[in-house]
Amino acid sequence: MKTSLEVEYWVVDDDGDLVAPDTLLDVSDQVDPEFVEPMLELKTTPCATTAELRTEFRALLADVVDAAREADKQLVPLATPLHASAADLPFREKCGTDLQRRIVGPPFDDARFCAGTHLHFEQSNVPDQLNALTAIDPAFALVTSSSHYRGEPIHACARPYLYRRSCYGACPEQGQLWSYVDSVDEWEARLESAYEGFRERALERGVDSDVFDDEFAPYDAVWTPVRLREAMPTVEWRSPDTAMPSQVLQLAEEVYSVVERADTRGTVVETSSLAADGGRRRVGREQGDTVRLPSFDIVEAVTDAAIRDGLADPDVRRYLRRIGLTPSAYQPLARRHPDTRLTKRQARNHRLQAASRLELEVERHRARA
Repeated sequence: MKTSLEVEYWVVDDDGDLVAPDTLLDVSDQVDPEFVEPMLELKTTPCATTAELRTEFRALLADVVDAAREADKQLVPLATPLHASAADLPFREKCGTDLQRRIVGPPFDDARFCAGTHLHFEQSNVPDQLNALTAIDPAFALVTSSSHYRGEPIHACARPYLYRRSCYGACPEQGQLWSYVDSVDEWEARLESAYEGFRERALERGVDSDVFDDEFAPYDAVWTPVRLREAMPTVEWRSPDTAMPSQVLQLAEEVYSVVERADTRGTVVETSSLAADGGRRRVGREQGDTVRLPSFDIVEAVTDAAIRDGLADPDVRRYLRRIGLTPSAYQPLARRHPDTRLTKRQARNHRLQAASRLELEVERHRARA
């Protein structure tokens, strides 16, 4: 089961101000611009093992960090800029972005404040892969790297709140977590329904039908935390924040292990409700040759708790351990930020501190290599 990784980073100058990546985009064809100016994305090729993924990603990151230093810039592994206005995050010119703003409405602007991590798994037993990642979804709490938005502390995990609850609040089928599926056909039927609903909303808002059809196809019109991609083809998990490289790679390895087990052994969804067992079943454990997953109402409840309180919630930690993850091994960057309002100056300082920690980690790894 080949795996690839995509990680988005903010780009700042030596004062901590957000700036365009410019020449950093020329470092490799594995470095892409993002839909807002002061952000770039690093992406690996499909890797046969998590060890290969780790090696490739670290080498690419080191090259971009070196190029950034030469350009008096730095990469910031934070899920939001902590304190920034929309004017600080101009959209790159792109038809699809403009259309989304028209279709979704003003809350779509919140997406520009979000930097995340995407894990891709080569499609195999697709329903089991989809379902395992759905159950894993609250694991974004392990690497939450920002609790602030426009200077204000909003939730322990700010990015999933902004992206799901705010940005796509009016279009939940486009951006929120879908429930389990029994087959690929079921997922694609749900996809088609979501696409038709999105298209109908677009036409109601004056978008020309030909313009919409030229820009969006069903697979391109959902931005859910777990989704199928036609490229490679893959099952994609889009929930985690951008974070320190070691934490992202550890999460990738742990999640791979769970998905691989589900892919090999299959999954079965528990029928018990949250009300019946309080979410305390030993979810994620094997039962015979299959991997048991919690009922979807439990997943939703734990996801809400993870957004609100992150790893501070003991039920979130308990759930993640039972899924097969290790909460004690993670040190979310969001914990380093105060639970009070940040000024723009304080936000710049926190961005520079996060960038320095990333560079130090790159140098330490280089010294050990």
